[in-house]
Amino acid sequence: MLMLPLVWRERSNLVTHAPREWKQLLTFGALGTWICGSFPYIAGYTTSATNIALIYSAAPVGITLIGSYLLREKLTVRQRLGMLFAIAGLLFIISKGRLELLLGIRFVAGDLWVVAATVAWVGFSLLQQWWKTSLTPVQRLFGSTMAGLVILLPFTVYEATASDAWLTPHALLLIFIAGLVPGLMAYLAYTFMLSQLGATRTALVLYLGPIYAAVAAWMVLGEAPQWFHAVGAALVLPSIYLSSRRGRLQQDKQDD
Repeated sequence: MLMLPLVWRERSNLVTHAPREWKQLLTFGALGTWICGSFPYIAGYTTSATNIALIYSAAPVGITLIGSYLLREKLTVRQRLGMLFAIAGLLFIISKGRLELLLGIRFVAGDLWVVAATVAWVGFSLLQQWWKTSLTPVQRLFGSTMAGLVILLPFTVYEATASDAWLTPHALLLIFIAGLVPGLMAYLAYTFMLSQLGATRTALVLYLGPIYAAVAAWMVLGEAPQWFHAVGAALVLPSIYLSSRRGRLQQDKQDD
């Protein structure tokens, strides 16, 4: 509903090209609206907001590595080291620094939900660049969101009919805020940056997420950072720089 005023003026282009790109829009709806849009909320029941942000911070590494493969570029030693550090940091966060949990392959359910969302986000980002479109970034996001709503409909109906106590003024306020900030504003900014900067350079922005989330979780939710968060961040965050540096320099040369 919030996007309707943004696409209404050029709705003829949307009506013309969206049916031709319905497979792409359905894929983006599944990856972006369904998995990335709902899995982190499910994860929040069993893991912390800080964990969610830190695990998500591995997404830029995946975007860089897979993007390099799709573009048939060789990975440098720096990028390979970045990948190893990112994997180590990701495992350290999930295991919460306890070796016995890692050796026993015991994961918190919420962490696995976030890992799945992270993989989906990598696919969402790369396919935005890989698949060409006749739609504008806003129109593409609108079509993807509509497709995602279709996928989410049976889950929504099930949850709504399972209990009638969820529809409260407070819940509606949270839904509106979620739709406006992490929904409309964040996705619009991200898709615009993808169209202007490409997937690799845009992925660099994501490394700020864990910093913002850790501070916000501490201030709003009272989730004090733990020692394993610091160790995991110390491994994951530098790996993003190592893995993305080559793509960024090459893009800068192209821009020059």
